[in-house]
Amino acid sequence: MKYEYMHPRDELALTLERIYNYKMTTTSGGNLSILDENGDIWITPARIDKGEMTPKDIVCVRKDGTIEGRHPPSSEFPFHKAVYEARPDIRSVVHAHPMALVAFSCAHKVPETKAFPTAWNSNGIVGFAPYGVPGSADLGEKIAEEFKKGYDSVILENHGVCCGGQNLQDAFNRFESLELCAKALIKAAMIGEPTFLSEEQIQMQQKSYYKLEAFDYNTDMMCIKEKELRCELARFVQRGYRQRLLTGATGTFSARIDADSFLITPYPLDRHMIGPEDLVMIRKGKKQIGKKPSRALHAHRAIYEANPDVQCIVNAQPVNALSFSIVNKKVDTYTIPESYVFVGDVALLPFESSFNNYDKLAETLTLKNPAAVLENNGVMVVGKDILSAFDQLEVLECSAEAIIDSQPIGGHIAMSQETIDELCEAFNL
Repeated sequence: MKYEYMHPRDELALTLERIYNYKMTTTSGGNLSILDENGDIWITPARIDKGEMTPKDIVCVRKDGTIEGRHPPSSEFPFHKAVYEARPDIRSVVHAHPMALVAFSCAHKVPETKAFPTAWNSNGIVGFAPYGVPGSADLGEKIAEEFKKGYDSVILENHGVCCGGQNLQDAFNRFESLELCAKALIKAAMIGEPTFLSEEQIQMQQKSYYKLEAFDYNTDMMCIKEKELRCELARFVQRGYRQRLLTGATGTFSARIDADSFLITPYPLDRHMIGPEDLVMIRKGKKQIGKKPSRALHAHRAIYEANPDVQCIVNAQPVNALSFSIVNKKVDTYTIPESYVFVGDVALLPFESSFNNYDKLAETLTLKNPAAVLENNGVMVVGKDILSAFDQLEVLECSAEAIIDSQPIGGHIAMSQETIDELCEAFNL
């Protein structure tokens, strides 16, 4: 079921389950709320195991202050209420203690979200609220004051983070993308000097989408291959989310149907809940009527047109590879045999490549050299099929993580050229 059809108690329970399952809060930490059209606030309860919470545990605090539910509301209810009063445009609040953002809160710093486009587009400049006792009116006033200044995401001194949104998924996407940004910045600092997007680059990315002419699409005409690819692509997008190669708001997958058409993920999209019917058909430069394709479609189309043997393309921002992207370095795949055999030499391409230099992108990404780090924009991988592209993305991310994790113990030592030559001979590379 899509979120817009869910009752607040179901949406809150499901979203908290996502947060807890991905270790972005603890059993006792964090709370979420929704302000409904009646002025009632639905909120997670106090003193309930976050790993076992169900929709029946959600509490409703009516507009007149009466409480309905089998538990008391979260002890942090005062600051949720204060945020709603300070910002009438905010209808949902997410508060939790994800490790990287807690690290920033303990260091009394905020993440620089110009590290990559999704973080900036989702959060903008992040606020910082001075310490207040959890559950106190004082804390509520301090957080609300930051939201009054126009911030949508606020780091709480020595406490965690609070994100607001037009709905729960808007707030959750801010929360998830900000935690990814914080993690990537911490890891990036271990391998180099982080770089950040210029105003010109931000404008370039934001203006990258333009409307396509639409064509009439009749499901009765859907061929067997399209049905198969829709199901397979949706499964791998969901799998990518589970494997933390994607977030709910980051990552684009596409798959070729034939010489004139391909499927691509839509925009916007929650990667956690995508179904085969959500994918967008692109045929002869036109889009399936009633659908909005990913903004990466023009880059994908250029690669398909230049490389007939490429059958799948993935843009992603997994945290370790993203860290290399932020320091503008390519991932060294001379780490273990699997990395070199499956991924080969990884290219490093300027940020602008995805938006105005499609020829360079199509020339660089081939089945022989299937991966590239895009400066401040994650990575792109191509494959001979969906499984191959996904596998290469996983191997690339594992290689990036191994290199970063080797830094505290002396740094990684690449395989020798002699070893590489042996691999090339053994695997006909």
